[in-house]
Amino acid sequence: MVDAPFMYSIVKFAHILLFVYWLGGDVGVFYSSGFVVNPKLSRDARLTAFKIFVELDQLPRYCLALMLTIGGLLAYYIGVPHLPGQLPLIILLGPLWVLLVWAVHHYQGQPFGQKLTKFDFFFRCFMIVALIASVGYAYGDGRLRPYPWLAAKLLIFAALIFCGLVIRIKLPRFMSGYRQLLTNGATEESDRDMAQGLKSCRPFVLAIWVGLALAAFLGIAKPGSPL
Repeated sequence: MVDAPFMYSIVKFAHILLFVYWLGGDVGVFYSSGFVVNPKLSRDARLTAFKIFVELDQLPRYCLALMLTIGGLLAYYIGVPHLPGQLPLIILLGPLWVLLVWAVHHYQGQPFGQKLTKFDFFFRCFMIVALIASVGYAYGDGRLRPYPWLAAKLLIFAALIFCGLVIRIKLPRFMSGYRQLLTNGATEESDRDMAQGLKSCRPFVLAIWVGLALAAFLGIAKPGSPL
């Protein structure tokens, strides 16, 4: 372990906070979405629930964007070897990813925002491939072999990104129904679209929750590790 106990404690605390706010925020997003699709509520109540849903959804997105940076620092402090120049890139990744998440939200509905959304989608696809490839390479050259739990956590993280992309692909039906609610008021068809769109996302939302819980357990138990 790197001899920096105070910094290790700070990074570990940040890692725990990211887990808590990611999972807690995601549960809040899912819960508030139920009010959006509830046809028994007034239009204003459903629109307010949607605003809460959208704004609250930013919190898990920020946590995801920062997790690799904080996790990489935590791995460094417990002695996991990194390639030359790898750690600065890991440190830089988090703030830049958070900036991208903020910009996608801030410029949504604008031409620039549409370009950013498209870039963000392909960036996440790249991150999935990069994570899987880097785990395979690091395990092959021996750096991750003493830390099989960390390799598993990185692969789980890639799966979480994948689940988020699938949810994004399935959301347009929900959004189509919401636009009808926003502009002309809900219809039976728009209510059905919102409910079915949300239902199609549910398995992947639950998969994210399970993945986060499993990653947290692996980080605590560290199976197969000499630590």
